[in-house]
Amino acid sequence: MTNRTHLNDQALAFRSQHVAGRPLVLPNAWDVASARIVADAGATAVATTSAGLSWDLGVADGGRLGRDAALEAVARIAAVVDVPLTADIESGYADAAQDVAVTVRAVLDAGAVGVNIEDAWHGGSEPLRPVEAQAERIAVARAAADAEGVALFVNARIDTYLMGVGEPEERLAATLERAAAYLAAGADGIFVPGAADPVTVKALVAGVEGPLNVMAWPGAPSVAEFAALGVARISVGAGIAQAAHALVRRAARELLTEGTYESLAGGLAYEELNALLGDGS
Repeated sequence: MTNRTHLNDQALAFRSQHVAGRPLVLPNAWDVASARIVADAGATAVATTSAGLSWDLGVADGGRLGRDAALEAVARIAAVVDVPLTADIESGYADAAQDVAVTVRAVLDAGAVGVNIEDAWHGGSEPLRPVEAQAERIAVARAAADAEGVALFVNARIDTYLMGVGEPEERLAATLERAAAYLAAGADGIFVPGAADPVTVKALVAGVEGPLNVMAWPGAPSVAEFAALGVARISVGAGIAQAAHALVRRAARELLTEGTYESLAGGLAYEELNALLGDGS
């Protein structure tokens, strides 16, 4: 079992990095190598991406990866980074709300001090879980972490914008309703992927009574612009993993069709990667 006192110290340090206007910036990782590279680049914390992690393990994203496989991967990442680690655990890797507690304890055992829990309902009768049902899952996660003596940062993800749920003019109100319920249930922050235009983000910052996390992509406002709007956390989801895999495809196609290797230019040096990963610390 991971030392809970050490974990709690890391959790408190991670919690302190969520400051409106001075956002925590998280380049999401999906395996040991990407996590080590992100940390070496100067990240003050590392976040996993469930999509990138799922693809790395040969499974499609969207609730298809099991708890054991996911958290074994998180544990491998936690073992090689010294900064706080937060894990994307999708819907909690549990069908029943009470079983989210099992996942949270496994997250702590793996060495992570934060989680993302999304309200997307994969395989459900609606795109999103009912507010009350999702609030219960968050409350279970909060209680499980508290029982372990760890101030786990519970980042409640709301997928209204990402999944285009409801009429556009009703989306903000629906998101704020969910945010209030999740914070009341014990969430520490609110994550609204898919919302990036300044007007919407400003309204979310004003209406959410907690740190706001947004997801960025090419064409989205810069870190400085999000900071000026009062955002407390910025992540890129599966974006870096997607870019890396796109390079694999470009390089493979170039090699197999043109017989040339220009896509390989600019790669990290063998010696640099070997030194970064060689000692596993």
